[in-house]
Amino acid sequence: MDPPLHRNNHWFCSAKDECAHLVMGHAITPPPQIPRVQIDKIHSEVPKMEEVRATSAWVASHSSHVTVDSSGIEKVAERMKDSIPKVEWDFEGIHYFDNGPLTVGFELERSFDGKASKLVESCEKSAAKLVALITSHFPGFRDHTVYKGHQVFLYKRAQIFAADLWGAFKGQGYGEFNDIESVTMFADYIVPAVLEQLGVLKFSPSLSNIIDSNREISSGSEEEVELRACSVHAVEEIREQIHRKTGKQVLSVELDLWLWAFGVKCSSLQHHRTLSIYY
Repeated sequence: MDPPLHRNNHWFCSAKDECAHLVMGHAITPPPQIPRVQIDKIHSEVPKMEEVRATSAWVASHSSHVTVDSSGIEKVAERMKDSIPKVEWDFEGIHYFDNGPLTVGFELERSFDGKASKLVESCEKSAAKLVALITSHFPGFRDHTVYKGHQVFLYKRAQIFAADLWGAFKGQGYGEFNDIESVTMFADYIVPAVLEQLGVLKFSPSLSNIIDSNREISSGSEEEVELRACSVHAVEEIREQIHRKTGKQVLSVELDLWLWAFGVKCSSLQHHRTLSIYY
């Protein structure tokens, strides 16, 4: 399968101004701004990417509406192991929104002299640290919620920014990260639907009915959290299976692209509908 040139996302990164803009948005009210006095405390508490994996695994083991099927993981790993796409980004093709409610210009100006390049340089070639910086400074990217009394971290858009840099700069310069393997798949709406179609995820009858009837699933609801977190966990399990089968260390970014490309080419794909600033 020929992969798409880039994963759908909403950051802006221009070669001419060294990633100078970073703006994104949807027609939906973003989370309230957190007072500056809390920023340093939040920054120190932002979880590492291992916690994205750990909390997603916890959701998968306590899920009421979505089940991760081990036999489905085995079959998909076998199918994918010899067809993992080479990640190639068309730099000029990366498309983004501007002037939306999640525009980050004010904080970017205050903390990074208005330059996204300084934000990236501050991460010291660590994708995990870049995600921590983004979620610390920009409240609209704090993609976490409480599920059955437990905090769950997903950070789709913050992670995809790191992945975009890595892909667009081909792992060099602003895209050089010594821990790109720490990035998980990007949990939104396409990949969960693909994983269900491939037999990796099983949905409860009530959830299937909601999706098939195009009814909205509320952001942060049990169903929505399970769809996203179980997808993260399932892709990590597929990654481990491929490693056991081939000895190769594949990236979650690469698996995400394979699954996403499969999904966007499937016109009959039924996915969940959630109004959210995090997709």
